[in-house]
This record gives sequence, structure tokens and C-alpha cells, in this order.
Amino acid sequence: MSVSARTEITAKFARAYRTASRRVKSQLLDEVVAVTGWSRDNARRRLGQAVKPRGVRPRSGRPKKFSPEAIGFLERVWAISGGSCGEYLAVAMPVLLDALEAHGELVSGKRRYCREVRGELLAMTAASIDRYLAAAKARGALRGISTTKPGTLLRTSITIRKAGDEVEGDPGFFEADTVAHCGPTLKGESARTVNLTDMVTGWVFTTAIRNNARVHIIAALDRAVATIPFPIVGLDCDNGSEFINHDVVVWAGQREIFVTRSRPYRKNDQATIESKNNHLVRRYGFHWRYDTVEALTLLNRLWPLVNDRFNYFTPTKKPTGWATPPRPGVASASMTPLGLPWSGCWTPACSRPGRPSNSSPAVLRLTLQSLPATFNACRTNSPAWRNTPLLTWWLRPRNRCPTRLVA
Repeated sequence: MSVSARTEITAKFARAYRTASRRVKSQLLDEVVAVTGWSRDNARRRLGQAVKPRGVRPRSGRPKKFSPEAIGFLERVWAISGGSCGEYLAVAMPVLLDALEAHGELVSGKRRYCREVRGELLAMTAASIDRYLAAAKARGALRGISTTKPGTLLRTSITIRKAGDEVEGDPGFFEADTVAHCGPTLKGESARTVNLTDMVTGWVFTTAIRNNARVHIIAALDRAVATIPFPIVGLDCDNGSEFINHDVVVWAGQREIFVTRSRPYRKNDQATIESKNNHLVRRYGFHWRYDTVEALTLLNRLWPLVNDRFNYFTPTKKPTGWATPPRPGVASASMTPLGLPWSGCWTPACSRPGRPSNSSPAVLRLTLQSLPATFNACRTNSPAWRNTPLLTWWLRPRNRCPTRLVA
């Protein structure tokens, strides 16, 4: 007889054995011995153990290695960093702490911040950061709606670029996409964000436009050419009609920009830009609907600040074996325990007069000082605005947008 069968029989007889008289208990013992083959003493002990309620042994749990103060400041640094994952935040932690201390966001002796807390933050591994931030990350989020409409006019004449194709070795080849700020409905006109990401350096450019009309798309591309500090040599887009049209192809041809496209319904062909759509556009622009001039203006004041933080103060993880060529102002790369090389936050060498050739703390100062002023006019009576510093509230990922921005 199997162990599970004996356990089931013991549990069945134990219920009657609990309240039975001495004579009946003797008869029950005889039946259990006959069925299970146990000795009488073993059967009596098993029935007695089954009758007694099992005590629940309290579990002490895993002791916390870091102090509550360090965990609290970890959540604050994580919110200001834009909600970076543990792998990114562990690498960028020294740069972020230095910058936040220099600009008065973290002051020694204020709110229990001290050298010991800083040492604990620097000692945290990527796994520890993700574990301690799990509660802060467990928040609901609205979902977006896809607005991509296939553009079949020139699709057959544009080269297809698939996932796994060799990555270009020089900066300048960008993946491009648009993100709709339509909220829960596609009715009417709503703002769109044009998002570009360089495949080599990870450089991002984001700008908001009124709609997907070709004149607005080309104006956004012109702003990208004028803003990005190195030439755009290639543009990879999906099959949306906002990019697959004669106007964009002619614009690219006049500037000697090579245009490719992904395969239909294969998002992995544009994995880099799809990732940026989520943790850049949706994290800072949310899933709300923006269809007013005021909202469009605020978005275009927000995106340069967000781009500065991503381009200057966020590390970029490169695949194993991808050698990053040396460039001016490159921070020393560090190696993670998994052997993945990380490149520091840097600006490629300027190719036009007046462009910065290396990263500067003034960029973070601009972000820390200008962002509260930008959205100061949007303060509401929400408790989140009253009890939390404006910068930390606005940069907290998956937060809710001020009601004045929602049409």
C-alpha cells in the first residue's frame, strides 16, 4: 500500500477515533492494523498524531541586509532616475548620487541621509535593487491602443530589415516610430510622439506633433536632423503610412538617408524602438489622451529634458562581444557579474559647430531646475502634489498625469 493511501486511511479513521469510546477505539485500531499492516502501537500513534492539530511554525523570513533608510532613499533615487531596472540603476548609482548631492536633492544629515546610507546604496546589487523595489513597482497602468495603419504604396520598393540582421558599426542609423496619445479612444484628433533611437549609441530623440499628417512628420524629422549631434545616415521604420509615403522617401533621398522597414506584424524587427516607446514615451507621457494645444506644448517642453537624462545620465547595455569604439568624454565602462559590458553616459563627438563634445553636469542641473517650473502651472489639489516634491512626483514611473492635461 502506498504512503498516500495509508495517510488517507489514517485521516478517515482519525475523525471517528477522536470522539469514540475506549471499546470503539479498540475496534478502530483493529481495522487500521488489518488494512495498513502497521503494528498496534504504530497505528495508535498515527491516529493520535492525526487527531492533534498541527502547529504552524512561524517563519522568520530572510533578514534584510540594508537599513530602512537605505531602502527609502533607493525608492527616491529610482523614481528620480525614471524607474530604471536594477541592472541599469546599479551601474548608474554613483553618477546619480553625485549629481543629486551636488544639486541639493540629497543632503547629508537631512531626512536621515548620511555616508552610511550612501555606502549601502552603492553596495546594492542589481538583484537586491529589484527585490527591494518590487512593492514600489507593483502598480497598475493604463494600456495604449495601436494606431498603425499599413502604408502599401511604397512598401514593396523599400528594403526590409529583419531582427537579427547585422547592426551598423557607426552611429547614425535610427529606428523610428510614432506613439499615439489617444487615451481609450481613437475618435477625433490627438497628439502623437515621434520617437527615434540610434542603434549603436542608444541616443534618443523625442518630439510631439499634432497628428500623423506628413507635414508634421517631416517637421519632426527636420528637428531631429537639427538636434542630434551626429549625422543621420539611416532610418528604419515600421509599415505605418506616416513613414511609408512619397514625401518621407523624397525627404530622405534629398539628405542621402537610407530608409528600411520592418516586416508586417513582426515587432521584434524593431525591438529597440518598441522598448523605448514603453519606458520612455509611456513612462513619462503616460497613456492619457492629449488633444489640446496646451498639452502639446507641455509635451514638447518635457521631451528635451527627458532626452537629456537618457542621453547623458543613463547607461547603455551592449550585447556580449559588441566592442564599443573609444570616443571623447567616454566614462569608464564597468562589467556586470554576468559579463555584460556597460558603456557610460556620453555624447558622441560633435560633427557640427556649436555642438557639445562631452557630457556636462549642467544638463542635469537644467533638468532638476527646469522641470518643476515647466509643470508648475499644472499643479492640482491632489494629495500627491501636496505631500511629494514636484520633481519626484512627476518623474515617478507609472504615475498619473495631472488632470489639466487630460481632455
